[in-house]
Amino acid sequence: MIIGITRRDPATEEFFDGTARGELLIRRCSECAHGNAPQTTACARCGGADLAWTPAQGTGTIASWTVVHGRPADGEDAPAAVIAIVELTEGPWLHARILGADPRAVATGQEVVVDFVQPEGGEAVPVFRPRRR
Repeated sequence: MIIGITRRDPATEEFFDGTARGELLIRRCSECAHGNAPQTTACARCGGADLAWTPAQGTGTIASWTVVHGRPADGEDAPAAVIAIVELTEGPWLHARILGADPRAVATGQEVVVDFVQPEGGEAVPVFRPRRR
């Protein structure tokens, strides 16, 4: 599994402090309490700019997905990565990699839970795995 290196900047510092703790943070609007995606700078519901970092439950469903096929190495099958739009339980959508899923079995509406991977030299990033019942 290859995950790209992600590095923090001043705008993402608090988000990556959360991922380092194993915590997925979203931006909760102080005016209307709407949950917004981490990259949001104004509330999607009311337009308010007072957004506070808040822990998300780390659960959601796949809203849309695709499988990206890589080039096969000598004598091996082509690697396949599932990339999805995950609708968090709190409402915002995140683009994320789905790990531990058979690409042929991924489905819209499938329940997922957050996990974190940290490539050497980069920040811990959220990924999702199918929810086990």
